[in-house]
Amino acid sequence: MKHESTPERQAFYGVLDSHDLAPLWEAMATLVTPQPQSACVAASWHYERLRPLLLEAGALITAEEAERRVLVLENPGIRGRSQITNSLYAGLQLILPGEVAPAHRHAAAALRFIVEGEGAYTAVDGERVTMHPGDFVITPSWTWHDHGNLGSEPVVWLDGLDVPIVNLFDTSFAERSATKSQFADCAEDLAASRYGSNMLPLDYEVHGGNSPLFAYRYAPSRAALERLARSGQIDPVHGTKLQYANPATGGYPMPTIGAFLQLLPAGFNGAIYRSTDATVFNVVEGDGFSMIGEERFDWRPRDVFVVPSWVPVSHHTNSESVLFSFSDRPAQKALGLWREHA
Repeated sequence: MKHESTPERQAFYGVLDSHDLAPLWEAMATLVTPQPQSACVAASWHYERLRPLLLEAGALITAEEAERRVLVLENPGIRGRSQITNSLYAGLQLILPGEVAPAHRHAAAALRFIVEGEGAYTAVDGERVTMHPGDFVITPSWTWHDHGNLGSEPVVWLDGLDVPIVNLFDTSFAERSATKSQFADCAEDLAASRYGSNMLPLDYEVHGGNSPLFAYRYAPSRAALERLARSGQIDPVHGTKLQYANPATGGYPMPTIGAFLQLLPAGFNGAIYRSTDATVFNVVEGDGFSMIGEERFDWRPRDVFVVPSWVPVSHHTNSESVLFSFSDRPAQKALGLWREHA
C-alpha cells in the first residue's frame, strides 16, 4: 500500500533516521513480497567463448599464484558480488599439466563438476580421487583440499560454493596449509569402497550432514538414468531426473547444496516448471534450448545457464541430452521455505 508523503511525515522520518530507525510501513512492500522478486536474472555462458579466456588466464597467472585460477560466473543482475544467484557462487576453474592448486580449507562447502580433460585429481582430507568429465566431486565445509594435474592436457571444472550463505551469517573462516599438497595417506578412491556400494563400515556413525562419499562417477549415474528412461519413467517436466545422495543418510550430499542429473530424450518438449531454489545448469551431453521466463537460451555441451528463483522454465531438446544442476534446495527445505509449481 502506498502512503501519502507529507512534510510532517518526512520530518518525522528524518528524526527516526537520526536515531538509526526507519518506518516499516514505508518498506513493507519490498520486504514482504507476494512472490519471490529476485535481483538475479536468467543468463547463460557458452563454453566455446569462455575456453579461450580460461587458457589466456592460464598463460597470465599460475595456479599457485592465484591459489585458485577461476573465472567467476557473475549473474548480470548482481554484478560485482561474485555470485551466480543470491545464495551461490559459481566459476570455471582451470588447472594445467604439472600444476598444483595449493591445499587449503574454508567454512564454505564446495562442489566440482568436471567439464573437460583427464589426468587431474582432487584430494580431500588426505584421500585422492582422479577426476573424469561428468564426475561430481564434493569438498564439504572445513575439509582440507588441493588439486593437481598429473596428465598432459588442461582440465576444467565447474565450481559451486555456498559462499554467499556463509557470508550472510558472517561465519567465514579459511586457512592455508603449511604444505603445498596433502600427503595421500590411503589408497585412491577408498571412500568409494567404504560407502559407494550400498554398504557402510561396521563402526560408521553419522556426523553432520555431509556425505562420506566425495566422488560420484558419471558413468554409473548416466547408466542409471538410461535404464530408467528405457523403462518409461519420463517426467513431463524433468525427463528422467535423479538427485545425488548421501549414502549414509539418503539426504543431500551437503547441508546447503543439492545436485541433480537428468536425461532428456531427443525431441523432448518439457512442461513449464518453477521452484524457489535458483538453479545452475551445466550441459553434459546433447543440444537444445530452455525457455526461462520469456527468454530463449540455446545450449550445447559444457554451456552453463542459470534459472532465477520462481521464474518459469521449460527444457527442449534436439538430441538426447544430459543436464547437471545444483541449487540451495537442501538449505531451503531445512528452513521450511522451499516451494515448487508445475
